[in-house]
Amino acid sequence: MNHDSRTTAAFLKKQTSLRPTLALVLGSGFQHSLSELTVVKEIPFREAPGFPAAGVSGHAGKIVFGTFGNVSVVVLKGRAHFYEGHSLDKVTFPIRVLAALGIKTVLLTNAAGGITSGLKPGTLMAITDHINLMGDNPLRGVTYPGTIQFIDLSVAYDPKLIKVSEQAAKAAKLPMKKGVYLAVHGPSFETPAEIRAFAKLGADAVGMSTVPEAIVARQCGMRVAGVSCISNLAAGISKQPLSHQEVLEVASRQAPSMAIFLRKFAELHAASA
Repeated sequence: MNHDSRTTAAFLKKQTSLRPTLALVLGSGFQHSLSELTVVKEIPFREAPGFPAAGVSGHAGKIVFGTFGNVSVVVLKGRAHFYEGHSLDKVTFPIRVLAALGIKTVLLTNAAGGITSGLKPGTLMAITDHINLMGDNPLRGVTYPGTIQFIDLSVAYDPKLIKVSEQAAKAAKLPMKKGVYLAVHGPSFETPAEIRAFAKLGADAVGMSTVPEAIVARQCGMRVAGVSCISNLAAGISKQPLSHQEVLEVASRQAPSMAIFLRKFAELHAASA
């Protein structure tokens, strides 16, 4: 790593006086859901030392400091992906920066393909656990002072934050289920045979992100919540060919409700802290 997360955190602290303890990572499906946020400062990823570029359509690539009422947050609009050619160490560098900023809780969001019946497009899924089939681990081959490589992931996703997610979804009038998220490295969508295999493994939804960030966040001592926006039915379940455009279209239709969800999550998290 050419950059130290503490150096980048120090750079960001100079940009604003806000000192949030909650971070939101917005994946595909949540990019246009900040209408409820009062923006204080926006910094493009390219200006933050060490930040990887977010090169995927639908990912803005901005660090946003702002407030929901009197609750301050930092938002990562977009993320880098393993399938873009980045190492998982690079992909998760922003999470280490959040930890260095003093973030205690992170909400990781994504768009995912629904495998289990009932997970229809437009439904939210609170992630209760994950299966890592990306073929790599962000802790492999890298050591950071003061961290443990062999971290316990028995409870990777905080049960109390799952309840906060459910309450926020109810307030936003968004249907929410709970389930297991399976991560593959992409960028091709999965085959019907793979989806049948994933279902037998216990996966409820499939995507191409989030798991590396959750692992690093837990290594850094952060509480983790994960929420998927089910944007399509997975291969072999859907009658339609899969496309990234479909993912973005479902997401944009949900944007107003998603904005309420994010605000309510921040408020409920602050009230329960």
